[in-house]
Amino acid sequence: MPNLKSAKKALRQAEKKALRNKVVKNAYKTAVKTARKGIIAGKDVKEELRLAQKKLDKAAKKGIIKKNTASRKLSRLVAQARKAGK
Repeated sequence: MPNLKSAKKALRQAEKKALRNKVVKNAYKTAVKTARKGIIAGKDVKEELRLAQKKLDKAAKKGIIKKNTASRKLSRLVAQARKAGK
C-alpha cells in the first residue's frame, strides 16, 4: 500500500481508469465474438460487423488497444465473413 498522499491518489485514479478500460475492452470483445458466432452460424452479419467496427475503433481511440491492432482484428473478421459468403 502506498504511504504518500500523492501515491494514494494515483492508486485511486489507476483503479478508476482500469475499470473504465475493462468496460470498453469487454464491449469490443463481446462484439467481435457475436460477429464470429454469426459468421459460423451462417447468418447475415452486416449489423454485427458494423457494431464490432464501432467498438474496436472506440477502443483504439481511447488507447485501450493500438490502432493497428483494431484494424487487424476487423480485417480478419471481415475476411472470415467474406470467405463464408456473408
